Amino acid sequence: MKVFISADMEGVAGVVHQEQTGRDGREHDRARELMTLEVNSAIEGAIEAGAKEVLVNDSHGTMRNLLPELLHNGAEYIIGSPKILSMMEGIDGSFDAAILLGHHSRMGQSGILNHSYNGRVVTNININGIDYGEIGLNAAIAGTFQVPTVLVSGCQFATAEALELIPTIETAVVKQTVNRVVAKNLTPSNAQALIKEKVLSALGKRKEITPFTINGPYTVELTYLHSGFADAAEVLPIVERVNGESHRFYCDDFLTAFRYIRSLINLASS
Repeated sequence: MKVFISADMEGVAGVVHQEQTGRDGREHDRARELMTLEVNSAIEGAIEAGAKEVLVNDSHGTMRNLLPELLHNGAEYIIGSPKILSMMEGIDGSFDAAILLGHHSRMGQSGILNHSYNGRVVTNININGIDYGEIGLNAAIAGTFQVPTVLVSGCQFATAEALELIPTIETAVVKQTVNRVVAKNLTPSNAQALIKEKVLSALGKRKEITPFTINGPYTVELTYLHSGFADAAEVLPIVERVNGESHRFYCDDFLTAFRYIRSLINLASS
């Protein structure tokens, strides 16, 4: 068995504020350790479930967060950015399951530190009339390769978002959101134990979980925080302006559509 882990930070137990998630935040190094230890628990669970290969993709911010000297020796890892598939870099059809660790709800919803890729730029991503965040798009990338996303960990709103898309998915709720920057958390050791337990359970029923896909063709609308971001991104000729804050484009291939989404966000943020 071969397992892919996409590791984000906002959904890690004990992480609640930008001073922890930001590269220059005074608590960032501590959050990196908490993130790495939760990843280790997922790796341990995967190995106990029978995984012979585990690949971890560092998926948060600069994507240089995992502490290599603390990482479990049973996995290989990808760090750094940019990456063509962003948070899902490294996934392909050879994997038996994908795990979204430390994830969060989409921008504008309840949930700790909710955002969609860049909360300072994007307010919504809509595909064929349905709003998606990182959980949905990441699971759909895995599904493009016929890989089921079997587990999501994070707060109760992140896991609810995952269950709405994939009703049979396993979830690990490691904290309860109180508001966007406040949460009631499991202790690190309890969160790590829960993640390991849920990974074992999720991989045990992986064949019962259908890969999540978004059927094409794709009509994609991105809505930005203000018109200046839309102005900057409009340099990409594929888009048409919907209104002052939104673009629309059409695409037949999901991975191509995702790359356009990431490109537009990067252009807007520049």
